[in-house]
Amino acid sequence: MRIPKELWFGFSLMALICAAALAMVFSVDTMTNGHYGLLMLSLVVVAIMLGFPTAFTLMGMGMMFAFFAYHSGDQTAAGAMKQTLDLMVQRAFSVMGNDVLISIPLFVFMGYLVERANLIDKLFRSLHLSLARLPGSLGVATLVTCAVFATATGIVGAVVTLMGLLALPQMLRAGYDVRLSAGVITAGGCLGILIPPSVLLIVYGATAGVSVVQLYAGAFFPGIMLAGLYVLYVILMAKLKPAWAPPLTAAQRFVPLPAPLTAIGATGDGWAVSSLFKALNGKRNQGVSTGYLLGQLGIALLPAVLFAAVAFASYQSATTVVPVETYEELQSLGASTNVDEDSGSEGGLAEPESDDGGLAEPPSDDAVAEPPGASADDVAEPPGADRDAPATSETAASVAEPAGATEAAGSATEAAATTKPASLSFWIGLAVGTLAMVVFYAILSFTRLEVFKMLLSSFFPLLVLILSVLGSIVFGLATPTEAAAVGAFGGFLLAAAYRQLTFGVVKESVFLTAKTSAMVCWLFVGSAIFSAAFALLGGQELVETWVLSMNLSKTEFLILSQVLIFVLGWPLEWTEIIVIFMPIFIPLLDNFGVDPLFFGLLVALNLQTAFLSPPVAMSAFYLKGVSPPHVTLNQIFAGMLPFMGIQILAIVLLYQFPAIGMWLPQVLYR
Repeated sequence: MRIPKELWFGFSLMALICAAALAMVFSVDTMTNGHYGLLMLSLVVVAIMLGFPTAFTLMGMGMMFAFFAYHSGDQTAAGAMKQTLDLMVQRAFSVMGNDVLISIPLFVFMGYLVERANLIDKLFRSLHLSLARLPGSLGVATLVTCAVFATATGIVGAVVTLMGLLALPQMLRAGYDVRLSAGVITAGGCLGILIPPSVLLIVYGATAGVSVVQLYAGAFFPGIMLAGLYVLYVILMAKLKPAWAPPLTAAQRFVPLPAPLTAIGATGDGWAVSSLFKALNGKRNQGVSTGYLLGQLGIALLPAVLFAAVAFASYQSATTVVPVETYEELQSLGASTNVDEDSGSEGGLAEPESDDGGLAEPPSDDAVAEPPGASADDVAEPPGADRDAPATSETAASVAEPAGATEAAGSATEAAATTKPASLSFWIGLAVGTLAMVVFYAILSFTRLEVFKMLLSSFFPLLVLILSVLGSIVFGLATPTEAAAVGAFGGFLLAAAYRQLTFGVVKESVFLTAKTSAMVCWLFVGSAIFSAAFALLGGQELVETWVLSMNLSKTEFLILSQVLIFVLGWPLEWTEIIVIFMPIFIPLLDNFGVDPLFFGLLVALNLQTAFLSPPVAMSAFYLKGVSPPHVTLNQIFAGMLPFMGIQILAIVLLYQFPAIGMWLPQVLYR
């Protein structure tokens, strides 16, 4: 029996972990609870690598070692069992009470509905035709399709599988290198766990106690940066090695025109707007209805109408001054008011009469009196003060406001409070947008009009769905749970619009959503029990003492943590890394001055490698299951390695320039 290399690697890694655990056991004179905590951690990793369910492995190990921790003191076995069961119930209830987790099934349901709307075929075709003249256009279109579809669904396996069925055969027929094609599909499919709305960010936020809204805002630009680096790599490879990514032929770029447009004499290179206007003004002997021509013209002019609407709204926003509300009836603390002295006679508080009682000066002959010889006339103005007084009054009287100045100033202030000139940046943006519109309509041929219509029916609906969900979260219009509900409803409408909303589709989507959500929630329960047992045994304190004893700087700590997460990504999936190891890393961040939000962004970038790093590279196995027989697993692994290097480069860029991830949350929320 021949054992595959992947199994040899896994067995070797498990043997290494077991050897390290045994070395720890035999190297200490007395096993403390902290050492038992580390032993529990190593046993959990080995059990997961052997194939045991992650959630129930965490729960079982956590309860077993929690019972040991309670029983190791003065507690009886019955008391330790009661405390262990109480701990399990409390941790499970805390997970049930976490309202952030409600957004997970809603986002997953949205993803399954969008996946079953069969948009990906139209999306890929429209994108690869719109990018036809770009080097490596098929690879770039595959990456953009993966990024958009993975963002809308968040399901890595579904995106990689669908793109393996759709894009891989076309790329191979076009002469693309197998390794480049496999790397593009596997790396692009993993973008869904980074670009919001991402379930990974929700799980990290719930585990680390970080705002999911800020995580979404912070992960937006790093996700775009990583996708841009992928696209740049494909373009460079197409330029440096044209045999790896040949350009599309004219036949592959050909887009057939509809019969009504051909009837009016339209050609693929003809200017669309001018030809449509001529067809409307010319003789109507082509048998094409005016309504059809007006519809085509409306589609062609749609970008100009949207641009004009956005420009008008932006101008109104840029020139309108929001009035500052003032409350004149409020009075400063301690300010006096002119109140009639007699107004208090009818009611309210009054001075008690001295005859009836109250406070009075005690009778005494030793009362406080003026010193002998003192009189009121002794306090006088300094010499010369009387001479300066008239001059001061004359000076004050000589300075007077001109007639009508007060009214003019008031009217000018009132006018300035309503409008203001638009800023230079607005006019620059308007000029750039206008220039883009001019260029767009100058090159808008009938072929490009057909591609634009394909984008309208595939790309833009998904874009609107994604931006509506993200915009409502980032700008504070809705919580993640509310935005997830809006996204699920949008996916429902999208499936209905494409006539894919059947009872079978809804039933399957609900079933898969319940299955995925149950898995995530049980992971949280198991992680909570495991973390509590690990802390109860003192494992967290032992790890913290060990890390602090190394006297690491902030940079060294971040490098160490990211290397550990990168290595853990080989045998473990991202869910296991977050729920098991993030509770160990998060308490250490305060000691090194690391923002948990920034650390979460680094981890999200790093966990991209969990799907690409062998031997447990799930994306590779997803793609291998739908690829042609001649595509080997080694070729897929070789194609993923350059993209793993790009991911490491993205982590370095984010560390060197933290504003890539921290700028948007600071602008919006701090």
